[in-house]
Amino acid sequence: MDFSLSDELLELKDRTDRFVQERVFPYEGDLRQTPHGPTEDLRHELVALGRQAGLLSPHVGGEWGGLGLDHRAKAVVFEAAGYSPLGPVALNCFAPDEGNMHLLEQVAEPRQKEEWLRPLAAGKIRSCFMMTEPAPGAGADPSMLLTTARREHDEFVIDGRKWLITGAVGADLGIVMARNEDHASGAAGATMFLTPMNAPGIHVERVLDTLDQYMTGGHAVVRLEGLRVHESQVLGRIGEGFRYAQVRLAPARLTHCMRWLGAARRAHDIAADYARRRTAFGKPIGEHEGVGFMLADNEMDIHQCRLVIWHTAWILDQGQRGRHESSMAKVICSEAIWRVVDRSMQILGGLGITDDTIVARLFREVRPFRIYDGPSEVHRWSIAQRVLRAGSAS
Repeated sequence: MDFSLSDELLELKDRTDRFVQERVFPYEGDLRQTPHGPTEDLRHELVALGRQAGLLSPHVGGEWGGLGLDHRAKAVVFEAAGYSPLGPVALNCFAPDEGNMHLLEQVAEPRQKEEWLRPLAAGKIRSCFMMTEPAPGAGADPSMLLTTARREHDEFVIDGRKWLITGAVGADLGIVMARNEDHASGAAGATMFLTPMNAPGIHVERVLDTLDQYMTGGHAVVRLEGLRVHESQVLGRIGEGFRYAQVRLAPARLTHCMRWLGAARRAHDIAADYARRRTAFGKPIGEHEGVGFMLADNEMDIHQCRLVIWHTAWILDQGQRGRHESSMAKVICSEAIWRVVDRSMQILGGLGITDDTIVARLFREVRPFRIYDGPSEVHRWSIAQRVLRAGSAS
């Protein structure tokens, strides 16, 4: 693996760094940020800035309006964007839209791409991914899926309840995962369906109050009751939904790592600057080992995360599925990023628990990362199962 960056990628990284610090930072105090994410007005304003800077949708192919970056290049640019929580919003590469765009580009038919991918890549609309369900339905174990899709002639009737659906409020497109019965058109299993969010049968029951507050539209509970979708709205093939979920989730886990690594680096930079300037017991606090060692541990965690991300990105760019590597990256990065932000808050002392710096907000944002896209415990279990299978095959 070559760790060098091309001149073109270095230029793109520098341009993203400048854009985030010069154009996005001023919006971090904007009152249009709500407990359930930036308002649509603020999102559109930020997207317009990203478009003007030529940085919009770096993950989407050029034919659909993006920059067409590979995974390795995304690792560099997404980290730079994540230096502000609003950076990925401005670049139109935040969750869940970024993962949904990747899924559509890989699986959707040309007419579906034209209808949904193109406006998503342009930042004109938003989307949500409806798989997670309240207990006893699907969560970390997708096989527990309870939402059903019943065939009626050339339509499916979908019934179920979803929760923690990021961005459901204000989304134009919903990707619904539902369990289908055996039929001549496809085997029994799970199927993904594309639906306008204003379709009859979709009811947003409430928006949940959550620790994190930077996801546009927040996280909602959605009831699907007699939702009718035409067979032309099936995404990919009937019964292949679980397989397509892996197409989406492996890269999406990694892009979360990329973005939050940028946030961790921001917290670390703020803490390091404070440790240089703040004095106690006769010298800058960074010169005391208790603080200096925390800075050193931050530096090592950040470096380790970047190496893991770049390696997994390289694996994906070789055309491999990268499930094992992305699971390891998710655990390593989510836990290391949390440690970095937590230490940074400790270094800042009383200042760290205020909103006078962005560290307290980042603290709230990165903690849920250890849960969504698979809790650390589930990934550890999955990694262990692959280790055991590999040993039994030898």
